[in-house]
Amino acid sequence: MKTLAELQAMRDDMKSQVGVRRDSDYRMRIVVGMATCGIAAGARPVLAACTEEVAKRNLHDVIVSQTGCIGICQFEPVVEIFDADGKKTTYVHVTPEKIPKIIAQHVVNGSPVVEYTIGANAE
Repeated sequence: MKTLAELQAMRDDMKSQVGVRRDSDYRMRIVVGMATCGIAAGARPVLAACTEEVAKRNLHDVIVSQTGCIGICQFEPVVEIFDADGKKTTYVHVTPEKIPKIIAQHVVNGSPVVEYTIGANAE
């Protein structure tokens, strides 16, 4: 059993290792909709593909996160990419197979993949 002082020291050590991330620390933020509608449509593998592709490319200035309902359930899985200026691009009907192209063309080269966006897929 650890003493209270030892547990507090461990907590403080872990807090210093975790740190606090701010959106301003990143060039781009990738957000995957992970509400029940997104999960049912296949958002879990999409989130995993995003994380793996960003890690594979060593994109340390890009953060991948998840959110709840984005509000456009008929277009799930949905991925939103926010650039440093706050401009948002919404990708719809995303599959894990589409992620490498989105990361390469949009995140790395700054050119959205228009055919995967909500504007190109509006019904």
